[in-house]
Amino acid sequence: MKVERRQFLHLAAGAAALASMPRIARAQSYPTRTVTLIVPFPAGGGVDTMARVVAEKLSIALKHTVLVDNRAGAGGTIGARAVAKADPDGYTLMLGHSGTTSINPSLYANAGYDPRKDFTPIGLIATMPVALIANPTFPAKTVADVIALAKKDPGKLNFGTAPVGTGGYLTAEYFKSATGLDMQIVPYRGTAPLINDLVGGHVPISFGVLPPAMGNIQAGTLRVIAVTGPKRFSLLPDVPTADESGLPGFDSVLHYGLLGPANMPPAIVSLLNAELRKIVDSDAAKQRIQQEGGDPLSSSPEEYAKDIDQEERKWSALIKKLNLKVE
Repeated sequence: MKVERRQFLHLAAGAAALASMPRIARAQSYPTRTVTLIVPFPAGGGVDTMARVVAEKLSIALKHTVLVDNRAGAGGTIGARAVAKADPDGYTLMLGHSGTTSINPSLYANAGYDPRKDFTPIGLIATMPVALIANPTFPAKTVADVIALAKKDPGKLNFGTAPVGTGGYLTAEYFKSATGLDMQIVPYRGTAPLINDLVGGHVPISFGVLPPAMGNIQAGTLRVIAVTGPKRFSLLPDVPTADESGLPGFDSVLHYGLLGPANMPPAIVSLLNAELRKIVDSDAAKQRIQQEGGDPLSSSPEEYAKDIDQEERKWSALIKKLNLKVE
């Protein structure tokens, strides 16, 4: 039987619609059971706190439990691999940040995932700047002062950071590269001993995230010279950015976001993104995020994908330049 072209196109469209019906039906009924939100870091840290805010609010919005599952290890790569290999049905998600998506794939010799191919970006949640934090007796008051001081005595100024590969450490390396300074980077085994030595004056200055230092900052035992994001941090409105304070264009932040395995149904992604935006825009979430040293930041899935790509390009270039590798 001869089928006219118009009839063929009509039949083809009908067949495609029928084929897509199960996927649409799944999306419309989603979720029907518990959703697991994997956190690739230990309980109690900043990523875990963000995840619990999101899980609590998503559970209410979706009318099903969103369960936080901490799968720590290897700088976040173990949890990220688990998500990358999961069924893309919307029941396994991940609360990640720039370390997971944009630093680890280049830093770790066998990260085990590709941030562009193995995940579905759902939306951003928050942005957290790294800060240049000093002992109150440190003479420099601005980034320009720090640069001048380091140039005056090449190789003498020590910058403390968290372990190699963390946002604080890489920001210090980025600062060293951007300024051409001869400075010593002293990576500590953890944030707590770094803060103790900073307060005690054993190391004069450091790059690090704000939450572990906020108590000392508020008590006056530590001082923030600048934040390294493109905007001032809401809880420290009088502290300038590095760009404002003597280093134009310098930008180093950690972005937190929600992701799932690659090839998630678009309808489920759209649903989750819409609910995530509501959460991030709520006063309760904003307050919790700020308490953790960040500011709310919502986005579309496409904007989050672009952010991952841009940040990965920036950090991978620096990691390759420094020949950094973690086995």
